[in-house]
Amino acid sequence: MDLKSITKATAKTLMSYLTYQAMRTVVDQLRETDPPTAHWLASFSSTGKLQDGEAYLGELLQERQELALRIMTVREYIAGEIVDFLPEMARMGIAQANVEHRRKHLERITQLSFSEPSSEESTDQAAE
Repeated sequence: MDLKSITKATAKTLMSYLTYQAMRTVVDQLRETDPPTAHWLASFSSTGKLQDGEAYLGELLQERQELALRIMTVREYIAGEIVDFLPEMARMGIAQANVEHRRKHLERITQLSFSEPSSEESTDQAAE
């Protein structure tokens, strides 16, 4: 397991997600102040470019510099607000989700074993 590679990929995914959230925030703000620009940005962003937040921002910088700078500012603000809480929330969320998955799995396999007689029991009952 290459933890360094996993960490880099996770950071990149988080950056792209924060870029997406920043774009949504800016679109919402623009809907109130400048609906045509909000529509343009939503349309520009709906083409799947946001899968890679850095490539998205690079393209947006070429198209509409002021919007790209605004999204970068909002993204940085969001990151600053959540970064301290994120590690613990992720650990707790994963631990709780794993417990829930294990509980459901255990319930499912115990219900199956009680509701379906084994093939030996069926054979024994048929022989009597």
